[in-house]
Amino acid sequence: MSEILEKRFPAADTSSSFTGRRMQASSAFVWCNSFILGKPCNTFLFSACFGPWDKGPQHGFARIKRWQVESPPKEEDGNIVCCLSLSDDEETRQMWDYQFKLLYTIQLGASSLTLKLTVQNTGNKEFDFTTLMHTYFRTGDISHASISGLEQLTYIDKVADGKEEVEKREFVVIPENYDRVYKNCPSEIIVKGVTEKSGDVLIKTHNFPDIVVWNPWADKAKAMGDFGDDEYKTMLCVEAGYVSKPVTIGSGSVLHFSQTLSML
Repeated sequence: MSEILEKRFPAADTSSSFTGRRMQASSAFVWCNSFILGKPCNTFLFSACFGPWDKGPQHGFARIKRWQVESPPKEEDGNIVCCLSLSDDEETRQMWDYQFKLLYTIQLGASSLTLKLTVQNTGNKEFDFTTLMHTYFRTGDISHASISGLEQLTYIDKVADGKEEVEKREFVVIPENYDRVYKNCPSEIIVKGVTEKSGDVLIKTHNFPDIVVWNPWADKAKAMGDFGDDEYKTMLCVEAGYVSKPVTIGSGSVLHFSQTLSML
Protein backbone atom coordinates (compact mmCIF):
# COMPACT_ATOMS: atom_id res chain seq x y z
CA MET A 1 0.00 0.00 0.00
CA SER A 2 2.74 2.42 0.90
CA GLU A 3 4.47 1.74 -2.43
CA ILE A 4 1.57 3.32 -4.35
CA LEU A 5 1.71 6.51 -2.31
CA GLU A 6 5.51 6.64 -2.58
CA LYS A 7 5.35 6.34 -6.36
CA ARG A 8 2.63 8.95 -6.62
CA PHE A 9 4.19 11.29 -4.02
CA PRO A 10 7.98 10.80 -4.12
CA ALA A 11 9.60 11.99 -0.90
CA ALA A 12 12.03 14.19 -2.80
CA ASP A 13 9.18 16.28 -4.20
CA THR A 14 8.55 18.74 -1.37
CA SER A 15 8.00 21.83 -3.49
CA SER A 16 4.93 24.02 -3.17
CA SER A 17 3.18 21.97 -5.86
CA PHE A 18 -0.06 20.09 -5.29
CA THR A 19 1.83 16.82 -4.96
CA GLY A 20 4.47 18.23 -2.63
CA ARG A 21 1.95 19.69 -0.21
CA ARG A 22 0.19 16.38 0.11
CA MET A 23 3.40 14.44 0.59
CA GLN A 24 4.30 16.79 3.42
CA ALA A 25 0.90 16.21 5.03
CA SER A 26 1.30 12.44 4.74
CA SER A 27 4.89 12.33 6.04
CA ALA A 28 3.91 14.40 9.06
CA PHE A 29 1.97 11.38 10.36
CA VAL A 30 4.22 8.53 9.39
CA TRP A 31 6.54 6.52 11.59
CA CYS A 32 8.86 4.10 9.81
CA ASN A 33 11.28 1.74 11.45
CA SER A 34 14.66 0.72 10.13
CA PHE A 35 13.65 -2.66 8.72
CA ILE A 36 12.98 -3.45 5.09
CA LEU A 37 9.58 -3.80 3.42
CA GLY A 38 8.34 -7.11 2.13
CA LYS A 39 7.97 -8.94 5.42
CA PRO A 40 5.43 -8.71 8.27
CA CYS A 41 7.10 -5.83 10.05
CA ASN A 42 5.97 -2.59 11.66
CA THR A 43 7.05 -0.33 8.82
CA PHE A 44 3.77 0.97 7.44
CA LEU A 45 1.96 4.09 8.49
CA PHE A 46 -1.26 2.18 8.10
CA SER A 47 -2.39 -1.24 7.03
CA ALA A 48 -5.74 -2.98 7.31
CA CYS A 49 -5.72 -6.01 9.59
CA PHE A 50 -8.31 -8.62 8.70
CA GLY A 51 -8.68 -12.35 8.95
CA PRO A 52 -8.69 -15.16 11.51
CA TRP A 53 -6.03 -13.95 13.92
CA ASP A 54 -5.97 -17.31 15.72
CA LYS A 55 -5.52 -19.40 12.54
CA GLY A 56 -2.89 -17.55 10.52
CA PRO A 57 -0.36 -14.72 10.68
CA GLN A 58 -0.44 -12.30 13.58
CA HIS A 59 -3.25 -9.75 13.08
CA GLY A 60 -4.62 -11.76 10.15
CA PHE A 61 -3.41 -12.24 6.60
CA ALA A 62 -4.56 -8.97 5.00
CA ARG A 63 -1.57 -6.89 6.09
CA ILE A 64 0.97 -9.25 4.52
CA LYS A 65 -0.93 -10.26 1.36
CA ARG A 66 -0.30 -8.52 -1.97
CA TRP A 67 -3.23 -6.22 -2.72
CA GLN A 68 -4.37 -5.34 -6.24
CA VAL A 69 -4.90 -1.82 -7.56
CA GLU A 70 -8.65 -1.46 -7.91
CA SER A 71 -8.36 2.13 -9.14
CA PRO A 72 -5.05 3.99 -9.56
CA PRO A 73 -4.33 7.31 -7.81
CA LYS A 74 -6.24 10.25 -9.23
CA GLU A 75 -7.13 13.79 -8.24
CA GLU A 76 -10.68 14.12 -6.94
CA ASP A 77 -12.19 17.23 -5.32
CA GLY A 78 -8.78 18.54 -4.33
CA ASN A 79 -7.60 15.21 -2.89
CA ILE A 80 -5.61 12.28 -4.19
CA VAL A 81 -7.59 9.04 -4.06
CA CYS A 82 -6.72 5.44 -4.84
CA CYS A 83 -8.36 2.10 -4.06
CA LEU A 84 -6.79 -1.29 -3.42
CA SER A 85 -8.53 -4.67 -3.27
CA LEU A 86 -7.92 -8.08 -1.77
CA SER A 87 -10.01 -11.20 -2.39
CA ASP A 88 -9.90 -14.73 -1.05
CA ASP A 89 -7.58 -17.15 -2.79
CA GLU A 90 -6.31 -20.68 -2.27
CA GLU A 91 -3.89 -19.56 0.45
CA THR A 92 -6.51 -17.72 2.51
CA ARG A 93 -9.09 -20.49 2.09
CA GLN A 94 -6.62 -23.03 3.48
CA MET A 95 -6.49 -20.95 6.66
CA TRP A 96 -10.07 -19.75 6.62
CA ASP A 97 -12.59 -21.21 4.18
CA TYR A 98 -14.70 -18.14 3.37
CA GLN A 99 -15.15 -15.96 0.30
CA PHE A 100 -14.69 -12.21 0.61
CA LYS A 101 -13.51 -9.06 -1.09
CA LEU A 102 -11.90 -6.11 0.69
CA LEU A 103 -11.72 -2.60 -0.74
CA TYR A 104 -9.24 -0.21 0.87
CA THR A 105 -9.69 3.40 -0.24
CA ILE A 106 -6.95 5.91 0.60
CA GLN A 107 -7.75 9.62 0.34
CA LEU A 108 -4.91 12.05 0.91
CA GLY A 109 -5.66 15.74 1.42
CA ALA A 110 -3.60 18.79 2.29
CA SER A 111 -3.87 18.17 6.04
CA SER A 112 -5.82 14.94 6.38
CA LEU A 113 -5.73 11.26 5.51
CA THR A 114 -8.91 9.19 5.20
CA LEU A 115 -8.78 5.38 5.15
CA LYS A 116 -11.92 3.46 4.21
CA LEU A 117 -12.29 -0.30 4.48
CA THR A 118 -15.20 -2.06 2.77
CA VAL A 119 -15.79 -5.74 3.57
CA GLN A 120 -17.90 -7.77 1.15
CA ASN A 121 -19.09 -11.30 1.86
CA THR A 122 -19.05 -12.84 -1.62
CA GLY A 123 -19.81 -16.38 -0.45
CA ASN A 124 -22.96 -18.28 0.49
CA LYS A 125 -22.42 -18.44 4.26
CA GLU A 126 -21.99 -15.81 6.97
CA PHE A 127 -18.70 -15.35 8.79
CA ASP A 128 -17.23 -13.51 11.77
CA PHE A 129 -14.15 -11.32 11.59
CA THR A 130 -12.19 -8.66 13.43
CA THR A 131 -10.45 -5.73 11.79
CA LEU A 132 -8.00 -3.04 12.81
CA MET A 133 -6.26 -0.05 11.24
CA HIS A 134 -2.56 -0.43 12.03
CA THR A 135 -1.80 3.30 12.51
CA TYR A 136 1.66 4.25 13.76
CA PHE A 137 2.39 7.86 14.60
CA ARG A 138 5.78 9.50 14.62
CA THR A 139 6.69 11.35 17.80
CA GLY A 140 9.87 13.15 18.71
CA ASP A 141 9.67 11.82 22.27
CA ILE A 142 7.14 9.25 23.50
CA SER A 143 7.19 10.88 26.96
CA HIS A 144 5.65 14.02 25.44
CA ALA A 145 2.84 12.22 23.59
CA SER A 146 -0.65 11.54 24.96
CA ILE A 147 -4.20 10.63 23.93
CA SER A 148 -7.38 12.41 25.03
CA GLY A 149 -10.93 11.12 24.72
CA LEU A 150 -10.47 7.78 26.50
CA GLU A 151 -11.35 8.86 30.04
CA GLN A 152 -13.96 6.67 31.81
CA LEU A 153 -13.76 3.97 29.13
CA THR A 154 -13.31 0.30 29.95
CA TYR A 155 -10.16 -1.23 28.51
CA ILE A 156 -8.67 -4.69 28.20
CA ASP A 157 -5.07 -4.71 29.44
CA LYS A 158 -3.31 -7.34 27.36
CA VAL A 159 -0.09 -6.86 29.31
CA ALA A 160 -2.02 -7.84 32.48
CA ASP A 161 -3.46 -11.07 30.99
CA GLY A 162 -6.63 -9.41 29.68
CA LYS A 163 -7.72 -7.78 32.92
CA GLU A 164 -10.42 -5.14 32.43
CA GLU A 165 -10.10 -1.72 34.07
CA VAL A 166 -11.62 1.75 33.69
CA GLU A 167 -9.40 4.55 32.41
CA LYS A 168 -9.24 7.37 34.98
CA ARG A 169 -6.90 9.75 33.16
CA GLU A 170 -7.97 12.64 30.95
CA PHE A 171 -4.67 12.41 29.05
CA VAL A 172 -3.35 8.89 28.55
CA VAL A 173 0.47 8.78 28.53
CA ILE A 174 2.72 5.82 27.81
CA PRO A 175 5.40 5.20 30.48
CA GLU A 176 5.92 1.45 29.96
CA ASN A 177 5.09 -1.62 27.86
CA TYR A 178 1.53 -0.79 26.82
CA ASP A 179 -1.08 -2.86 24.97
CA ARG A 180 -4.66 -1.88 25.77
CA VAL A 181 -7.96 -2.23 23.91
CA TYR A 182 -10.34 0.60 24.80
CA LYS A 183 -13.98 -0.39 24.22
CA ASN A 184 -17.05 1.60 23.13
CA CYS A 185 -14.98 4.62 22.19
CA PRO A 186 -16.30 7.98 20.99
CA SER A 187 -16.02 8.70 17.29
CA GLU A 188 -13.37 11.37 17.90
CA ILE A 189 -10.17 11.26 19.94
CA ILE A 190 -7.04 13.43 19.85
CA VAL A 191 -3.45 12.20 19.76
CA LYS A 192 -1.17 14.92 21.13
CA GLY A 193 2.56 15.48 20.72
CA VAL A 194 2.96 13.60 17.45
CA THR A 195 3.74 14.52 13.81
CA GLU A 196 7.04 16.01 12.69
CA LYS A 197 6.30 19.24 14.61
CA SER A 198 5.01 17.58 17.80
CA GLY A 199 1.50 18.68 16.95
CA ASP A 200 -1.91 17.12 17.49
CA VAL A 201 -3.94 14.78 15.28
CA LEU A 202 -7.69 14.28 15.41
CA ILE A 203 -8.82 10.71 14.74
CA LYS A 204 -12.42 10.51 13.55
CA THR A 205 -13.84 7.02 13.09
CA HIS A 206 -16.90 5.36 11.60
CA ASN A 207 -18.06 1.89 12.69
CA PHE A 208 -14.89 1.29 14.73
CA PRO A 209 -15.94 0.92 18.39
CA ASP A 210 -12.46 0.12 19.73
CA ILE A 211 -9.15 1.94 20.02
CA VAL A 212 -5.93 -0.01 20.60
CA VAL A 213 -2.99 1.83 22.16
CA TRP A 214 0.37 0.08 21.89
CA ASN A 215 4.06 0.64 22.52
CA PRO A 216 6.42 -2.29 23.24
CA TRP A 217 8.81 -0.25 25.44
CA ALA A 218 12.47 -1.07 25.95
CA ASP A 219 12.69 -4.75 26.85
CA LYS A 220 10.09 -5.98 24.37
CA ALA A 221 11.52 -3.78 21.59
CA LYS A 222 14.90 -5.48 22.05
CA ALA A 223 13.24 -8.89 21.75
CA MET A 224 11.38 -8.05 18.53
CA GLY A 225 12.98 -9.00 15.24
CA ASP A 226 11.32 -6.17 13.28
CA PHE A 227 11.83 -3.32 15.72
CA GLY A 228 14.96 -1.32 16.60
CA ASP A 229 16.06 -1.36 20.23
CA ASP A 230 15.40 2.35 20.75
CA GLU A 231 12.59 2.91 18.26
CA TYR A 232 9.89 2.68 20.92
CA LYS A 233 10.94 6.22 21.92
CA THR A 234 9.70 7.72 18.64
CA MET A 235 6.53 5.72 17.94
CA LEU A 236 2.98 5.71 19.27
CA CYS A 237 0.48 3.22 17.89
CA VAL A 238 -3.18 4.31 18.16
CA GLU A 239 -5.37 1.95 16.18
CA ALA A 240 -9.09 2.17 15.40
CA GLY A 241 -10.68 -1.24 15.14
CA TYR A 242 -13.39 -3.78 15.79
CA VAL A 243 -11.44 -6.23 17.95
CA SER A 244 -12.93 -6.59 21.44
CA LYS A 245 -15.61 -8.76 19.85
CA PRO A 246 -16.05 -10.04 16.28
CA VAL A 247 -18.31 -8.64 13.58
CA THR A 248 -20.77 -10.94 11.81
CA ILE A 249 -21.48 -10.38 8.12
CA GLY A 250 -24.14 -12.30 6.23
CA SER A 251 -23.88 -13.81 2.77
CA GLY A 252 -23.94 -11.10 0.10
CA SER A 253 -23.69 -8.30 2.66
CA VAL A 254 -21.34 -5.30 2.74
CA LEU A 255 -19.93 -3.43 5.76
CA HIS A 256 -18.08 -0.10 5.77
CA PHE A 257 -15.44 1.17 8.21
CA SER A 258 -13.31 4.32 8.12
CA GLN A 259 -10.98 6.62 9.98
CA THR A 260 -9.81 10.15 9.15
CA LEU A 261 -6.59 11.58 10.55
CA SER A 262 -6.54 15.39 10.55
CA MET A 263 -3.70 17.66 11.62
CA LEU A 264 -4.85 20.26 14.16
